[in-house]
Formats: sequence, C-alpha cells, structure tokens
Amino acid sequence: MATRSPGFSRTQTSRGNSCKNIFNKIRQGQITGVGLTRGSQFPVALLEERDKRAQWQGIPVLLRRLHESSHPNSDLAKIHSMVMELSSLLSMEAMSFVTEERKTPQESISPNTYTFDLFGGVDLFVEILMRPTLTVQGDLPILSDDLIKDCLSVLYNCCICTEGVTKSLAAREDFVTFLFTLMSNKKVFLQTATLIEDILSVRKEIIQLEEIPNLASLVQSFNQQQLANFCRILSVTISEPDVGVDDKHTLLARSTQQKTSTCPSRAESNQVTLVNIPGFIERLCKLATRKVTEAADASPRLELEDWHSWLDNALVLDALMQLAIEEAEQSSTESSDESSLSSSPLRHRLPQSMKIVHEIMYKVEVLYVLCVLLMGRQRNQVHRMLAEFKLIPGLNNLFDKLIWRRQPSGHVLHRQNQNCDCSPEISFKIQFLRLLQSFSDHHENKYLLLSGQELNELSDIYLNANIFEMEALNNTDRSLVCDGKKGLLTRLISVMKKEPIDSSFRFWQARAVESFLRGTPSYADQVFLLRRGLLEHILYCIIDSGCKSHDVLQSYFDLLGELMKFNIDAFKRFNKYVNTEEKFQMFLTQINSSLVDSNMLVRCIVLSLDRFESQTKDVKVVEVFSECRLLSYMAQVENRLSFLFRLTSIINVQTLTQENVSCLNTSLVLLMLARRRGKLPFYLSALREKEYAEKYPGCLLNNFHNLLRFWQHHYLNKDKDSTCLENSSCIPFTYWKETVSVLLGSGRSSRCAIASYIDEAYRDLDRDFLEL
Repeated sequence: MATRSPGFSRTQTSRGNSCKNIFNKIRQGQITGVGLTRGSQFPVALLEERDKRAQWQGIPVLLRRLHESSHPNSDLAKIHSMVMELSSLLSMEAMSFVTEERKTPQESISPNTYTFDLFGGVDLFVEILMRPTLTVQGDLPILSDDLIKDCLSVLYNCCICTEGVTKSLAAREDFVTFLFTLMSNKKVFLQTATLIEDILSVRKEIIQLEEIPNLASLVQSFNQQQLANFCRILSVTISEPDVGVDDKHTLLARSTQQKTSTCPSRAESNQVTLVNIPGFIERLCKLATRKVTEAADASPRLELEDWHSWLDNALVLDALMQLAIEEAEQSSTESSDESSLSSSPLRHRLPQSMKIVHEIMYKVEVLYVLCVLLMGRQRNQVHRMLAEFKLIPGLNNLFDKLIWRRQPSGHVLHRQNQNCDCSPEISFKIQFLRLLQSFSDHHENKYLLLSGQELNELSDIYLNANIFEMEALNNTDRSLVCDGKKGLLTRLISVMKKEPIDSSFRFWQARAVESFLRGTPSYADQVFLLRRGLLEHILYCIIDSGCKSHDVLQSYFDLLGELMKFNIDAFKRFNKYVNTEEKFQMFLTQINSSLVDSNMLVRCIVLSLDRFESQTKDVKVVEVFSECRLLSYMAQVENRLSFLFRLTSIINVQTLTQENVSCLNTSLVLLMLARRRGKLPFYLSALREKEYAEKYPGCLLNNFHNLLRFWQHHYLNKDKDSTCLENSSCIPFTYWKETVSVLLGSGRSSRCAIASYIDEAYRDLDRDFLEL
C-alpha cells in the first residue's frame, strides 16, 4: 500500500493543529474569561497566514480591521463598507439555510457564519449598534439607516445559521431593550422586529414590557403594518410558556406551582400593560376587520400546496419586504392605510393571491393577541372594548370573501395536533374560530354574534314558549350586533355543515358554537340552533359519517350535550333521527368508546332525565319520555352505575388535567342526584360490590376518596370554576360542597361516607397527594 511521505504528514498535521489551536484558545478564553476572547486580538500577520490554510474567507482579518476602525469618532463610511463585505459572505449561507428544509445549525454547513461568530463578530456588531447609547458625547457621528440595517441582517443571519448565537443575544438585557427602542425608526423596523422575535422565542424568562422605555409612545407611533408585525413579538410576551407533554400540565402540578407563586406571571403583567395603552385595542380591531382590495375581474387565491415554495422564493420574500417598506413610508396617518395600499405601485405588480396572503398573515397575529387578551385577567375590560369597536360585525363582513372562501378540490387538510407548518390561510381560520370561542364563552356579549333580525327571532322564541327573556339578551346593544340577515354564528353553522368530515376545522367550529351555549342553559338559544338543523348534523357526524377523530368526536359530544340539556324538543328530535335500534347501538358504541370524550354528554342526559322525571304533569314531556330510547336507557339504574364505575376508575389525582377533570364532576353529578333521592348508600354499596367482583377490594373507593379530597382543594379556591359548575348543572354549588363533605365524612357509622364501605384492611385514605 502506498504511504505518504513523513514530511507531508507532519506538514498537514502542523497546519491542522495550528488552526485548531487558534479555535481552542478563543473558545477557552470565551468560556473562562481569561486570555484571548476574540480573533481580533491575534496579530494580523498570523491571521492572514492561517486564513489561506483554513479557508476563512478573510473574515478574521476583516473583523480585526473593523474592530480597529470602529472607535467613537471613526469614519462610518469605511465601517459600512466592511460591514457590507462581511454581510455578503454570510448572506448566502443564511439563504441556503432558509430554503433547504431548515436544517439544524451546523458548522460544516455555515462555515463563514461560524467563523464570524468564533472571531467575535457578533459581539462587535452589537457594540457598533449600541455605541451611540453608551456614550454621553453629543457630537458623535450618527449611524446611517443602511448601516443599522446591514448590522441587524448580519446578526439575524448568525441567529439562523449558528447554534447558540440567539441564546447569547437573548441573555443580554441591555441589547434586547435597545432593540425595542430601535423600532421607533421606521426605516429599520422590519429588520429589528425580525431579530427581536427570534431572540424572545428562546429566552428562558418572558421580557417585562413595562420595563421598556416609553412603550406606549412607541406602540402609538407604529403604522398599522408595523403594529401587525409587532403583534408577532407580543405573542411571545403575553403567552404562558409551553409546559410540554410532561406532568407539569396536571392539575396537581398546577396547584403546587400556584402555591409557590402568588403574584401574577410576567405574561399576565404584560397583558395588563398592553390593554392599558391608549388606542391599542381599537387599532387591533381595525386591523382585524380591514378589508382586502379585491380584483374586479377575478378572485384568485394562493393554493395551500404552493404557499411554501412561494414564500421560500427569494424574489417573493424581497417583494413582500419591499411592500412592507413602501407601506410604512406611505402610511404616515391612519386615514391613509387603505388608500395608500391600493395606490402602491408594487402592490399592483404582486399577484392578487399574494396580496391576500399578505393581509391574512397580518390578521393571524392580530387575532392571536386579541384571543389571548380575551382569556386573561382583563377579560371584561377587553370585552367591552371589542364590542365598542365593533370587532364582531367587522369579522362578519369579511366572512364570505376572506375568512371562509370555498376550499379547492384536492385540498390537503390540516388535522388536529398534526406537526406541520400551517399555511397562513389555515392559521387564520383556526385563530378566527379560537377568537369566537373565547368571545362567546360564559359572556353576555355572545349575542353580538347575531344580527338584529336573529335577536328578534330569539325574543319570539321566548314569547311563544311563555318564558321570561334572559337579561343578557334584553341588555344587548343592537347597534353593535352583526349587519344584514345573518350573523357570525349562523354563517359558522352553515360552513360547518359543508365541511369535509375529516377536516380538523370541525373541532374548532364545534368548540366555537358550543361556547355560545355554555353557562346557564337557555331554551331560546338551543331552539335557535335546533331550527338550523344542528342536532341532526351532529348526530350524522357521530353515527353515520364514519368519523374516527377523537378530537372531533369529543367536540361534537360536548356540543350535543349543551344543545340537548333540559330541552325536551331536542330529545324529541334525537329520537326522530335515531329511529332504529341499530342507530341507537352505534350511538352508544361511540359514547362508550371513550368516556373521557363523551362524559359531558352523559352528564347532560342524566341531568335532563332528573328534571323530566319531576315534570309528570307536562304532557309533552311525558310523551317524549315514553318514546325516547336515550332517556329510557339512562333511566335504568344499572346503566347509570356502569357509567359511575368507569368514570371513577379511569382517573386518579396524579393524572387529573383540565381535559379529564370533567369525569370526576360527572361522577359527582350522578351521586348528587342519587343523594337527592335518598339512594346514595345504594350507589356506594354497588361500588363496593364492584370492587370485590373485580377482586380489587378498596381500590376504587380509596381512589375516589382521594379524588374528592383533591376536588375540595381545587374547587373551593376557584370562584370561576365553581360558578361554571353551578351554572351548567343548575345545582347550587353549596350542594356540590355538601355532597363532597358527606362522602368524605369520617364517621364509621355514616351510610353516606365512603370510608364506611372500605374494610379496615384495605383502607388508605389519609396519604398526602404527592405521595400517591
């Protein structure tokens, strides 16, 4: 085998070690803070010699020259030329990273950016940008907008291509605050906002907006396009950090966390800060409801399968950025927002579908921020503002032309919990539905989703049924409701009925409609939706459509429960649709396939049955009761006990979440209704017999005892949750508390205490939750 000469081998080793030694010395200095910490500290001759061998593209030498030239009174033109030279060496790597499937940052893929960072380029560029803020001299040269842009672009490229750069910048509080102040310069806004968004997304702690100097003035200075882009940044600052898929999302873990932290979180504080900025909510409403200028001869759209390639194309990205810049320059006043947009030369050169996507991308961010604020501590204040500024009527006017246009054939549907990059249009629809859900949920402003004509229909339903009109309906300001004949709720039901059966939009649509019904059951609200064929459509989806999605089925079970609760007309319609034993058995199979998903419907049926059994003088109730398969099925005590057995066995304190805690409450409803009729001992005896039949004595009752102890711990300190339980069940919360106390009674002789039904040898009732 041929071998290399010893001289060649030694030379190669020497050169390789020389380069590695320089890298190692810099890295060691950066870690320890002792010795050489940046490449500019090496002699130029040494850098030039090593550059040829290591193929550093002259970056270390350029940085050395830039460092020497960038003193307070330096020639900014000379500095800019070097910055541009460095930028050209890094920009192609960043573009390659973005367009080639977004690879994980690697030194081998981005050698120039890696070298730039290693030799102190990131710190040097931060220093150049911040230098005007670090000196008191007033006669220093002012950095040009182009120089600032190029510095920001280089830093952003480094964040994209080099691992660790974004986190190191995020750790510098002074630099993060400086970037916020830099956004007041409209010429560099886009580059600054892009870099801030990347930095904030990796911070361990959410930034406190109240600490940003003159935040209110800054936000008020933004034009509408800048405000929309700023919402991308705000979304990171007002959302609680994602806890992931570990046990931190359990109610037990949340309860423990709340004990250690009684103060509002940073996200909550930031929400308060934003809501209190004058004009902020009003401008978001204008952005959310702003119309897109439609072409007169066509209405093209961006196909979902094409949008990735469009946005990844460098020319398209440049066009979008240039469009934003032109809009920023032309939109100096609020009144010019739409007129200047329509007259922008570049806007006319862009395809119509790109204009629509451009607007949709803005609205996604705006709707997300509004949605988060609606769920925060300032909910009532935000609600009043959204009503006053006519957000809902504005969205209603956009519904057909922008929000829910026809889907093309061959449409690739996004599914719930699928890990993929949503297109702007899909994200827009989901954010719109989430906003409707948050807006309607347990709030009297839900009637703003209707039109004036539809409000009259509700009033007529109350009148014909000889029922007093609900105060919330009577108090609705009709000048703030939807225009035309159809409100948002009716439009939403129409598109839901046409949606492909496997579409994940069905989940969000059902959630939005269900939120309109939540709270104290309203007969008129239910009848309004029954008249629009909603119950039959839901039953079709559950029984006949072949739908397999647990998420979609759960949302339909919940919606069906709210639609039928205490409403004898709904049960009559149910019986008319489920008119064969085969259909009824299919319905029961779907319910029994996952009680976590269907237990809210089970609760509705049990509560309704209890009420109907007390209305023996009502001819209609008696007639429906005698014919309805569903009511007859639930009236059999063995079926109610079967549900109770399973509901109490599929959860425990350690696995309780916001998603499955409803199983515990449904179990309690079954036992409260039994207690009302003096049957509680019978139910507890049945649970004990079930344990012994399954050869697990004490297991079921010990678990249920611990669950009830946690229930006290969780609900007795939560006003909102307790109110929701009372309103949705029409059972006073005092009775909930009394029943739990009775079940947890310590008296061995009490026939209504769980402890009385557990033999001494199997009793394990007093262990701490954290030990279970």
